[in-house]
Amino acid sequence: MTRKLAPGNLIAATHNSGKVKELKALFEPLGFQVRSAIELDLAEPEETEKTFTGNAALKALAAARTTGEPALSDDSGLEVFALDGQPGIYSARWAGEPRSFENAMKKVQTALVEKNADDYSARFVCALAIGWPDGHTEIFEGEVRGHLEFPARGDKGFGYDPIFVAEGETITFGEMDPDRKHAMSHRADAFVKLKAALEI
Repeated sequence: MTRKLAPGNLIAATHNSGKVKELKALFEPLGFQVRSAIELDLAEPEETEKTFTGNAALKALAAARTTGEPALSDDSGLEVFALDGQPGIYSARWAGEPRSFENAMKKVQTALVEKNADDYSARFVCALAIGWPDGHTEIFEGEVRGHLEFPARGDKGFGYDPIFVAEGETITFGEMDPDRKHAMSHRADAFVKLKAALEI
């Protein structure tokens, strides 16, 4: 049976400031006091799983067990169909260290050119996991489909947003008003499922 989640303290188990901002925007209007792993100086666990859902659960449980509070983790990324789903779970590390999405976007473009790809379709995938200190987890997946356009455009959002155009849109997520993006994003899709299941 799905475990309900009562409003109260909730740990955002991420060190990505862009994700923290989006998660706070989703949960704080519902009565949650969201504190991030950055604020709490929590260690960042090694992402050893091979799926978005696996890594989301791993991060949520690590934060929940450390803090004694329910924790929310997001594992998400870009899947490019012509690149066999890459960069996928390695989206944040795609260009190596130090992490740079500018370099990662260029690497995606180079890979598509090298494959002589004529299909630039892609999707953002998100797995939202809630973990409790006793080890229980609930996981919800969402997606938004679209295609890639180069060069990158826009300085809103984060990550691969400046090259992603959602289905039915003409501007990138990087050019889009954040509220409009939040309403259609992969994270929003997963959040709607989470909200319904946990009866928030």
